[in-house]
Amino acid sequence: MTYTLYLGDFTYSSWSLRGWLLFEKFAIPRREVRIDFNADQSVAAQLAALCPPARTVPTVVTDDGAILSESLSIAEELAARHPEAHLWPTIPLARATARTLTAEMHSGFSALRNDCPMNLATAYRDSQPSEAVLADLDRLETIWTHARETCRPDGPWLCGAYSIADAFYAPVAARLAGYNLPMGETARAYVAAHLADPAFRRWRAMGLARREYLSRYAKDHPTTDWPGPAPLAAHAVDGTEAENDACPYSGLPVTHALEMDGRRFGFCNAFCRDKTVADPAAWPAFMALLDKR
Repeated sequence: MTYTLYLGDFTYSSWSLRGWLLFEKFAIPRREVRIDFNADQSVAAQLAALCPPARTVPTVVTDDGAILSESLSIAEELAARHPEAHLWPTIPLARATARTLTAEMHSGFSALRNDCPMNLATAYRDSQPSEAVLADLDRLETIWTHARETCRPDGPWLCGAYSIADAFYAPVAARLAGYNLPMGETARAYVAAHLADPAFRRWRAMGLARREYLSRYAKDHPTTDWPGPAPLAAHAVDGTEAENDACPYSGLPVTHALEMDGRRFGFCNAFCRDKTVADPAAWPAFMALLDKR
């Protein structure tokens, strides 16, 4: 099965993050096409020219002609087509719990979504949440605590191993962290797990590498450092001199380089380099190169 995954902006598109995580976390191959949020044409108009009748991102097109443009439908179809990947928990109680949490996320938490749009490039020190947002936070604490007490997972995720439910709540975790919203013990631990997750960090790093800014998402709150793990120190350098001859991601010849710990590593384009500079430890292929002496 071949998939084409249409995505929006890495920094701001929360639904695109959910769709991408469904593929990335479960190692499902895809071709990615990015829809430009800064274009003169709307997202709907861009998609109409590419895969009608889709109007929103993420959208998935399969090689047998299916067009899926709702995140929940994408999740369910991937789970059906890839049962071996276990996108839903295998234990019935955990699966049922994950499904109801996912459905509630898909249709609820409007105050949190509207007041705190996802912005992975900026963190706020004090966002002064409204009563409606605080009510959403209370609800999150309730259902996340219920999931963990009911499913008794060994790790940090809601219902056992990472599942569709966790992919759907990843942008919620980003909002709670990025707006420094009040959290109880369960929520704080769950949010920290998302911020440390390498796949989440790769998505955020790609947004930082793009350096795109959408003023409509900006909020007039005092800012602070991003609350996730501090990235390893690296910086872009001129020239192509590097320890490696081929890009660790594409295998293509080196055209751009970064420096880290006094060593130089090469990449096939500026984006490959810059996404690595943003968070080197998020990229296994680069870390494998770094470990070579």
